[in-house]
Amino acid sequence: MALKVFSIPALPRVNNGAARMLPVATMLAAAVISVLPLQIPGYAALTPIFTLMAAYHWTIYRPDLLPPVALFAVGLTEDLLAGSPIGVNALLLLLTRMAVLGYRRYFVNRMFAFVWSGFALLTGVAAVGLWVTHCVLNLTLLDFRNTVIRGALTVAVFPLASFLLGRVQRAVMGAG
Repeated sequence: MALKVFSIPALPRVNNGAARMLPVATMLAAAVISVLPLQIPGYAALTPIFTLMAAYHWTIYRPDLLPPVALFAVGLTEDLLAGSPIGVNALLLLLTRMAVLGYRRYFVNRMFAFVWSGFALLTGVAAVGLWVTHCVLNLTLLDFRNTVIRGALTVAVFPLASFLLGRVQRAVMGAG
């Protein structure tokens, strides 16, 4: 039985400055959207993890345009804007990049359902990791239901976010 080898097509060179900045710009937009003060009771604790969605998308489709230093900066910015412990989101985004890069070849040119299932798995691990981190940092056992709901909302919103990111990517960078 032969082992199927997955090859990743080479990424086209991007010379347009706006296109080169697109992943970082959308990551920053995701961070800002995550901390918008909406007048919905309990929304802050249940906000989908928008930066995780963007990091996942760009790490699969254009990892060359989203370097680790940019993820770190966006994560720190989100921590500062949200008033959360400094470095938690930066670490989450860096670990996301590391995990997704290792399996990227399995997601490129695959059906969306497969990409979405990979995101659902990543979100579950990330949500539990964030919950454990916040429990340790706060020295208390936080309500796990909020984590489950936040993770479910993140997975549920991902198709829309992925569609929008893909449309913007094609509009600014062309096919790819």
